[in-house]
Amino acid sequence: MSKLLNDVRVLVTRPAHQAENLCRLLEEQGGIPVRFPTLAIAALENKLAIKAGLAKWTSYQWLIFISVNAVTMHSYYSVDDKIKKLKSVRIAAIGEATAEALLLAGLPVDLVPEQGYNSEAVLAMPALQQMQGQRCLIVRGVGGREELATTLRSRGAVVDYLEVYQRIMPSSDSSAVNLLVAQNKLDVITVSSVTALQNLLIMLDEQYHQRLFLIPLVVISDRIRHIAADIGFKRIAVTNRPSDIAVLETVKTCVTGGLAWPN
Repeated sequence: MSKLLNDVRVLVTRPAHQAENLCRLLEEQGGIPVRFPTLAIAALENKLAIKAGLAKWTSYQWLIFISVNAVTMHSYYSVDDKIKKLKSVRIAAIGEATAEALLLAGLPVDLVPEQGYNSEAVLAMPALQQMQGQRCLIVRGVGGREELATTLRSRGAVVDYLEVYQRIMPSSDSSAVNLLVAQNKLDVITVSSVTALQNLLIMLDEQYHQRLFLIPLVVISDRIRHIAADIGFKRIAVTNRPSDIAVLETVKTCVTGGLAWPN
């Protein structure tokens, strides 16, 4: 594989604990990853409430995990009999990475979309069409979209949330990134969530936003693309999957002129 990213500076906005694989892939292609996490994942203080929620898992027909963080933030499987009890519950993951995290945690995954990797893709699965009388527990972070729960309820399901983490904006020195933007030395921006995108604008000086909007932006969903376009970004590329490899390939396409920039 030829190195197509020689000296290309790529802003990586993922949480620090989730950014290193992408940074390594960029470096292997000769790129210069600029680590600037605009989102951090933190545990919640209400451990008793989470424990109580876990104790009720066997009363549900479906557990739906919204993200890798929903799996990894807490040790769900420290007691062996929990795994045995969960055999009567079907488990859905919103995407491949979440499914892999569940398997590593010791749980089989009954449902994962083959493409899309979002609430709409999960809702399109045949197993979730007839939900009358089904009880579902959505494991997620605080807040987030309501589309999944709203649609499942409209299909007759009883839906509860178990919130096991929160998203916060890190306290970071943005001076180096501001300088790169001001000097037109930032080549590509990568963003994997709406919150990360919104935090980026808050964390960088407003006087540089217009320059920021001209930098190619790589996102992992059409939803993020639409929001980024509404904010003002002019050149937005969407990966075909949310994986690090897909982000890398899309970055390479950006810098080699393989996109027509329809925005």
